[in-house]
Order: sequence, then C-alpha cells, then structure tokens
Amino acid sequence: MTDEAVDILIAGGGPVGAALALALEDSGHSVVLAEARSADSREARSADSGGARATDTRGAPAAAGDARAIALSHGSRLILERLRAWQALPVTPITTIHISQQGGFGRTLIRAADCGLPALGYVANYDDLQQSLLAAPCSARRLFGARLTGFDGGKATVQTQQEELAFAPRLMVFADGARIAEAAAPAYSKDYKQTALVAWVKAEQAHQGRAWERFTAEGPLALLPHASGYALVWTASPDRGARLAALDTPAFLAELQASFGSRLGAFIEAGARSAFPLALRYRREESLPHSLCVGNAAQTLHPVAGQGFNLGLRDAWELARLARDAREPGSDSFINAYRRARALDRRASIQFTDSLVGLFSNSDPLLALGRGAGLLALDLLPFARRFAARRMIYGARGLP
Repeated sequence: MTDEAVDILIAGGGPVGAALALALEDSGHSVVLAEARSADSREARSADSGGARATDTRGAPAAAGDARAIALSHGSRLILERLRAWQALPVTPITTIHISQQGGFGRTLIRAADCGLPALGYVANYDDLQQSLLAAPCSARRLFGARLTGFDGGKATVQTQQEELAFAPRLMVFADGARIAEAAAPAYSKDYKQTALVAWVKAEQAHQGRAWERFTAEGPLALLPHASGYALVWTASPDRGARLAALDTPAFLAELQASFGSRLGAFIEAGARSAFPLALRYRREESLPHSLCVGNAAQTLHPVAGQGFNLGLRDAWELARLARDAREPGSDSFINAYRRARALDRRASIQFTDSLVGLFSNSDPLLALGRGAGLLALDLLPFARRFAARRMIYGARGLP
C-alpha cells in the first residue's frame, strides 16, 4: 500500500479539529480530516432538526445527537464568523454574569455593556456547533467513520468503515482527545476529586441572558442561559454527584434549590442528567516528531469559567495562522514557533482555572472572608472587571 502524501492530517473531527480544517482554507496546504462519527449519523441528525436545533414543547433543547451545552466566548464568536460557521448556529447570548459564594458575603456582576459588547458569550449545543462547523464550505478531504490507528512520526494509518488508508503527513495534528496522542505523549494529570453533573433545568423566572456562577464548598454551581431555561454544570464530590444523578426529578430539583437558593424562584423542570469526573490534564511537550496537539488532546480544563473549548479554538486559529506562511508545517522550527505563540495564553488559562478551583472549592472561613472581599472589590472596580472579562473573552493574547 502506497503512502499518500499530505501536508496536514488532522485526527479528531470534533469542534476543534473541524475548526482547524476550516481555518486552513486557502493556506496552500493539502488537508485531511479524520472524523470518527459516520457521515450517515451526521446527516440523520441534521435532517431530524431541519438543519438547526429544534426545541421540545417545553422550550428545552431537543435531545437528538449530542445535546451537551458548550459555552462560547465573544472571542470564539469572532473566529467562528471568520470560518463562516456562526450565522446558522442557534445560540443563547450571555449578557450578564453574576458571581457569588454560598454562605458568604460579596458578589460581582460582569455586564456585556461594560465591555462594549453585545454579549459576553453564548451557549450552544455541542452537536449544533459540530454540525455548523462541518456544514461550512471547506476544501479539506473529510473522512467520516475514520479513526487514526497508528502514527510513527512519518506514516499514519487511518481505518475507515471500508478500508485502511496510509498517509505520509508533513504535520500530524491530534485534536479533540485523539487516543494515539495519549499513548505516545503522556500528559500531566491532576485529579480534582470532583464530579460535574450536567443537565438542562428550568426555573420560574426567565433567565434574561444572565448566567450564574455560585461557588460552594464542593465546587462551582453554574447556570448558563440556554433556550428557555439553563444549562446546569454542578460540581460536587464524587459520592454526592453519583447520588444527585440517581435522584428522581422532584428530589433533584429540591437539592438544586437548597444549593442555589431562591433568586430564580422555584426550579420546576429538569432534563436528563449525566455526570463525569473532573481533572486537569495537559501536555507539556510533544514526544512524536512532526506532530502537534490542539484542543482536548493538548489540555483538558475544569469547567469553571467555561474556558476549555475557547482555548482549544484559539489553538486551532493560531496554528492555521502560522501554517499560511510555512513551507514545512511539520518542521521543528514550525512546531517550536507554534508552541511559543500559544505558551502564554495556554499557561494563563490553565493557571486561571486551576487557581479558581483551589481558591473557591473549600470551606475555610478565612478564605471565605478573603473571597468575599475579593468579589466585593471586583464589583467596585470597573477596570478590574473589564480586565477579568477580557481575559475570559479573548484569552491572554487579546483579540484573535
């Protein structure tokens, strides 16, 4: 079997991998994207929803495909607009973020108007985002139902539903948690000993574009405006997370009410719930030649402040920007240039989310006092709020 020469092979066609393929348009490089999901299932989901996310009779996001919610910053919107993947994407804007701590004083309001923006961010369904990216015009060769099964630095093998293909990529990009990268370049890992429970919920009061980040001793409880209700991301201890996931809906809503309070009135509906363990994982360096990792293959963050996908999208955008001027995208000089370009933003985002977890996920009364003072000071200092907002919106390097 003859190895097919290709400039850039992307393993992992999730949102970051798909965005990278779009961003490489007009780069002058040949691009192949290997996506594990089949084309049939992708087309069926699109047909079921008429090409856009439907809602059920309650106004909740329909359950077809992957209904997980994903937070998109305004900076990510700018990138998606440039990739022509924004216009048809159903989103719910976040115009205000209310930050507080359970059982303590101090709170901060961050408003889009203070930053001169129409919204601080947006909430979309993961599947909608995926479909929007895959529907955008793209000249890359897309292989659906395809998995990377081997890579040795010079040759890559991809197994499709019909055959095994061999490629000789100049640059191999692992995206969205590609398992080959995991085996070849072990990542630093830190177990937070927390579980994130996610669900769609509805309260008596309409969200009006406001997101809530409430810190508890077990971790943050976030409510993001989504359709007619909220996307809930509730961090708890593993034991409590498992217990919450197993409760019937009335008992679950009662627990949520007790933890969040009555600011939104009563919680009246909840969709299907799922839970997953939380850990910080990131790759310090690439151990395979002619390869790079982006998105979840490069780092997995705690969901606090919703930075994970936005950081991965900036990875893809920067890699594509550098590739446009690169004759040898897999060379050591190119890989080192990419790592230097992403170092500040990546390190700052990792430290920011990890520090928030350590600072807010405990019941120490002295820390609670300091947290309250910090939230109060942030609320009283507009320039500090704008700085914090810009970091969450654009990352450490500013506008994309």
